[in-house]
Amino acid sequence: MKNAWWKILTVVLLLYVLIAGFLNEVPHLPILNESIRNTYFHVPMWFGMIILLGVSVVYAIKYLRTPTLRNDIISMEAAQIGLLFGVLGMITGMGWARITWGEYWSNDPKQNASAIGLLMYFAYFVLRGSFVDHQQRARISAVYNIFAYAALIPLLFILPRLTDSLHPGNGGNPGFGTYDMDSNMRKVFYPAVIGWTLLGIWILNVKSRFEILRQKLYENV
Repeated sequence: MKNAWWKILTVVLLLYVLIAGFLNEVPHLPILNESIRNTYFHVPMWFGMIILLGVSVVYAIKYLRTPTLRNDIISMEAAQIGLLFGVLGMITGMGWARITWGEYWSNDPKQNASAIGLLMYFAYFVLRGSFVDHQQRARISAVYNIFAYAALIPLLFILPRLTDSLHPGNGGNPGFGTYDMDSNMRKVFYPAVIGWTLLGIWILNVKSRFEILRQKLYENV
């Protein structure tokens, strides 16, 4: 129980986010209306994705310095869960775009950049699957991982700001916090970011431990 406090915190935070996220008062803004509640899901998914993919890069670098099975598996699993969060962020964003922009996909620079970023990580798993030798697969995919993350950051946070964009916080548009997130929303939004990120780390912890055991059992057969 001593080491389970953060798991309990994760459950408590997500229960709070789910309940307060649908029941708390939100600003009644034109066009957005009740869809603004998606802030508690869409945005934290992207936060979680960036953090988990960052963890993946850290362990990719650790693998290149110390090539162990554990470093490779944690790097791979973190990328996998980060990609899942990215897909969920994309889906929730498309639903939100349908309500506020009138269509699921409007070729907005942020949408296109996000899609390219996700495709880079899908390519990461295709690359891993193309090698039979474990050490070669781990080494080459670790190098690719580092370059993919280095490309992802400007794709998501720099390039969309250099052109016109419908997305808040890009292309001259103010971010949500600037004009429509009140104190009630912040009380839910920040716990949502922490809760969804901790959930991703929890899943990473379970999946990586399972995969390490599976690989070791496979090697001993």
